[in-house]
Amino acid sequence: MLAAALAILSGAPAGAAEPWTLLIHGGAGVIERGNMTPERDAEIRAALRSALEAGGAVLNRGGTALDAVEATVRVLEDSPHFNAARGAVFTSAGTNEMDAAIMEGSTRRAGAVAGVTRTKNPVSLARAVMEKSKHVMFVGSGADAFSLEAGLEQADPAYFRTELRWQQLQDLRARGQGAARLTNPEFKYGTVGAVARDSQGHLAAATSTGGLTGKTPGRVGDSPVIGAGTYADDRACAVSATGAGEYYIREGVAHEICARIRFAGENAQVAADTVQAETLAMGGDGGVIVVPARGEGAFSFNTPGMYRGRMTAGQAPQVAIYGDE
Repeated sequence: MLAAALAILSGAPAGAAEPWTLLIHGGAGVIERGNMTPERDAEIRAALRSALEAGGAVLNRGGTALDAVEATVRVLEDSPHFNAARGAVFTSAGTNEMDAAIMEGSTRRAGAVAGVTRTKNPVSLARAVMEKSKHVMFVGSGADAFSLEAGLEQADPAYFRTELRWQQLQDLRARGQGAARLTNPEFKYGTVGAVARDSQGHLAAATSTGGLTGKTPGRVGDSPVIGAGTYADDRACAVSATGAGEYYIREGVAHEICARIRFAGENAQVAADTVQAETLAMGGDGGVIVVPARGEGAFSFNTPGMYRGRMTAGQAPQVAIYGDE
């Protein structure tokens, strides 16, 4: 069943710039109350609120959507509760390979990295690619080298190891599944992302992930692929996705949602739900967050739950985990 939630209506007068809006996700998947301890539930909600507060502080002082989504995602990357940076999952070889992307909507500049191993905050490396190179994406050793050249904070591989993620790999191996099973949502949630509209009406999106537990080294999902897991265009919307990356790439989910808003005139919820349904029909589950150029933001997911939150000008952070919230 397709789950969806609407962001708060801004109430801005016609022709006026709408108040800033920030939406986040921490991954979608089999997230149910019966599988969550009260302590973990509370810790995840606190982490989501901290991320919203970091991005909201940027927007509240008149900062850009680009600065806000980077600040927001960095907080989520620093938390061991999400599958990004500090809490990244392990490949089948027992290593961490991280992907990230960032995009701003006014000029559609974008930066992305895949298979990075030592950058403490991959989202900031993606931004460095956007701002300090003439390219859009770097991968593997080239991305790691560029990170050093850009002067970004590095971390020893041990920094990214958490016992929860290591045990997930051992459980996968014990089942005789040396590579990631794309049909098993248990191992897919945790990717983080943020989308924002600032007080000037500009949009931005950012996404960061460790990929799939037990993935084949070198595998890249949708998160760093511009137009699939990440996209921003001031003429339409900003999108960040989480889920079965291979399907989200094939559908071109993020761009497809923006195209429906821009050319068909659909609102964010309708566009997101429609594209999510098309992706699910191919076999891909997951979720998206969308902030349009004008009007409501949207959450859309077809899994039991999605770590998510929203914050708008003058409002306190709101967070949710389960599909019935």
